[in-house]
Amino acid sequence: MSPAVRALRGATTLDADTEEQVHLRVKALVVEMLERNGVAKDEIISIFFTATEDVRSAFPATAARALGLGDVPLLCARELDVHGGTPLCVRVMMHLTTDRAPQELLHVYLEGARGLRDDLPG
Repeated sequence: MSPAVRALRGATTLDADTEEQVHLRVKALVVEMLERNGVAKDEIISIFFTATEDVRSAFPATAARALGLGDVPLLCARELDVHGGTPLCVRVMMHLTTDRAPQELLHVYLEGARGLRDDLPG
């Protein structure tokens, strides 16, 4: 199979809205996404982060930069404020160039986000 653009999904939650929690949980999420899928840095096209309205202490992208991904295009945005949504939640969509088929990608949901997408392989 020739390389194609694929999207890898993930999410995590924080115990509290602190800079330390954002960095700790987002780093753990990004590392797990890369390791679980055997993704090399040069396969990453971009990473898009969203955070719920109650996450205000830090940009999730700063955690990715701290992992050495500063030359990867990173973007943060606000998640929709939906009634009953998961609080203190950071979501990720990582775009990759890979030989893997979409069904081979293992999406990563950690902490209180584990039940968000139980329909996806992980």
